[in-house]
Amino acid sequence: MHDADQILAACDELARLSETDTGIMRRYLTPVHHDANARVAQWMHEAGMAVHQDAAGNQWGRYEGLEADAPALVIGSHLDTVPDAGRYDGILGVMLAIGVVQRLQRSGRRLPCAIEVVAFGDEEGTRFGTTLLGSRAVAGTWEPEWWALTDPTGICLEQAFEAAGLVPGRIDTARRESSQIVGYLEAHIEQGPVLEDRDLALGVVTAIAGARRARITLTGCAGHAGTTPFDLRRDALCGASEAVLAIEALARASGAVATVGEMNVTPGAVNVIPGDVSFSLDVRAQEDAVRDRTVAAIVESLERICTARELTMHWEDTHSASAVACADWLQDCVSRAVTQVQGDEALHLFSGAGHDAMAMASLTDVGMLFIRCGGGVSHHPDESVRADDVAMALDAFEIAVIRAARQAGLPA
Repeated sequence: MHDADQILAACDELARLSETDTGIMRRYLTPVHHDANARVAQWMHEAGMAVHQDAAGNQWGRYEGLEADAPALVIGSHLDTVPDAGRYDGILGVMLAIGVVQRLQRSGRRLPCAIEVVAFGDEEGTRFGTTLLGSRAVAGTWEPEWWALTDPTGICLEQAFEAAGLVPGRIDTARRESSQIVGYLEAHIEQGPVLEDRDLALGVVTAIAGARRARITLTGCAGHAGTTPFDLRRDALCGASEAVLAIEALARASGAVATVGEMNVTPGAVNVIPGDVSFSLDVRAQEDAVRDRTVAAIVESLERICTARELTMHWEDTHSASAVACADWLQDCVSRAVTQVQGDEALHLFSGAGHDAMAMASLTDVGMLFIRCGGGVSHHPDESVRADDVAMALDAFEIAVIRAARQAGLPA
């Protein structure tokens, strides 16, 4: 794992651990999640780390510092994926973290603090609809109502824990104390086109967008497509279509971004007027106030649409995460490392995508390194990185980790 070719080969190997024969899908607490943890644990062990899986299903490796039981700088990312995923989102960050520790081991080097590598089990929220489950357990922000969340097959989160050999009643043991952690650093593909547009391999993350998600259901009245005149229809899909366009317009006007990525229509027959439509909503902005004003405007607009079309609306908030600023001192560590390796002044940029660093920020200071991805494409099989960029990322991440360990306020 100490060079780019090994890291890319590891990403390829993990890509074969998928629930589907085509594309990649690796969801939380599934057998392939277990297999991925086991393989990553083996690599952690080979890099000189003591390994364990916590009560939330996150995989950990610890490389001791100059003194045993010293607080740790945590580095890593996540192993779960969206459906039909690429092979680098999250996974590359885990492999780079292991690569840094392997380099420390090979040189016999110990740092003022321990280095802990974490492979979070759920960042994407693909299976249970709520994101950052793994990192929020570590940060101590786990919500008891999550146990009732269900996956598409009707299995609830509590049942999934038990099926995976985890004990729901021990979830609090996954929580780390702030006194144990000096900071969190995460390397991640950009998932956007800015670095490629600037012809840069690496960038420094300044902050992560605040996001809110909801599940919205509009209910009208199903009816025969041939016998119900327009003035007597209560077509839920027409209302939902108008709602989607209103959401787009309101987000554009406010400076936020909003996406309707899922829509389910019932009864779902070619000759039946849609009686119910359920759809997702994802709203993000650099500032929480902008995001929340946009959501409020969307609610007001959808209520007007429902009144005009004689529909009812059910709104369920499914996720909320505040915008998170990366700590100045960790930004500086990453920035100096990028400048040293890349030879250009480091580009600082904002992340519109969510990351585990958002959850970890409630526990400790966080920082992030971005790596260029081809075309800015992510959450797609065409996700790609360049080997020379990965080599530069490994060099920069190692430098940033060493610098952060030295600046963490612990005796050398």
